[in-house]
Amino acid sequence: MRKRTLGDGGPEVSAIGLGCMGMSAFYGATDEPESLRTIHRALDLGCNFLDTSDMYGPHTNERLVGGAIAERREEVFLATKFGIKLEPGDPPKRSIDGSPAYVREACEGSLQRLGVEHIDLYYQHRVDPGTPIEETVGAMAELVSQGKVRHLGLSEASAETIRRAHAVHPITAVQSEYSLWTRELDEEIRPTLEELGIALVAYSPLGRGFLSGRFSSPDELDEGDFRRHGPRFTGANLEQNLKLAERVKELAVEKGVTPGQLALAWVLHRGEQIVPIPGTKRVSYLEENLAAAEIELSAEEVQRITDTVPSATGERYDPQGMQTVNR
Repeated sequence: MRKRTLGDGGPEVSAIGLGCMGMSAFYGATDEPESLRTIHRALDLGCNFLDTSDMYGPHTNERLVGGAIAERREEVFLATKFGIKLEPGDPPKRSIDGSPAYVREACEGSLQRLGVEHIDLYYQHRVDPGTPIEETVGAMAELVSQGKVRHLGLSEASAETIRRAHAVHPITAVQSEYSLWTRELDEEIRPTLEELGIALVAYSPLGRGFLSGRFSSPDELDEGDFRRHGPRFTGANLEQNLKLAERVKELAVEKGVTPGQLALAWVLHRGEQIVPIPGTKRVSYLEENLAAAEIELSAEEVQRITDTVPSATGERYDPQGMQTVNR
């Protein structure tokens, strides 16, 4: 597996990582034995960058990942996140907490569930508008000085917030959604990251599986899959986005690769400081995704894909979810 560096002079990780969220939450039925096989296969293939969060489950995904890597910790660059709290209820009540006290509490919980002595990359999952970013990152920096965390990250933060955070302590990576159909970061966020020497960790680089052609209607998804009600997967938006996915498929056939591999290769060719972390809970999809690291695209091919595949129709999340991003 090819390697990339997170940020200027930062840690080296596999060029494609593994998002573990769907193994425990949000994407319908789970299969723990297959998920464990997927994580182990990722490590066997040189994919060492594993991504989880305390809110996936909640807590169950960290336990799953921790158990999977217990005998192979030295092979793993481990990332997790804090800040989104899920309270009991139906549906669970969600809140965001970036207070210094919660930073410390959340880190201790993650270390325990993961069964590790340190976290390689610790993200604030969503920015807390009620806590100045300087206070949150200041508390995160204390975790670094204590040896509990190696590198700091933010997720779905605005350019201004990234600058303010980076002034307190170096930010190694910012995780945000980025793909062929989600390119808003190109306007302000990516130029800011490049200026500051911060890596972009691209989640949902396959458009939550839609760009890979793994489903074409929400009716094909499990009852518990949140995509069944996503703005991009329903109504008139779905009709337009099906045309987008068909265009990706046409370009992939020309290149002799799968649609998912083309979408991942495009993300990789957008910059050396970008590391996509496609999520999967199946070995077969993992192997297909990781093979995309070997696909070469010329500058002309990248531009052609960029010009002929439109951005998605519809918001990424429902109105409540959209309120938590880019702030």
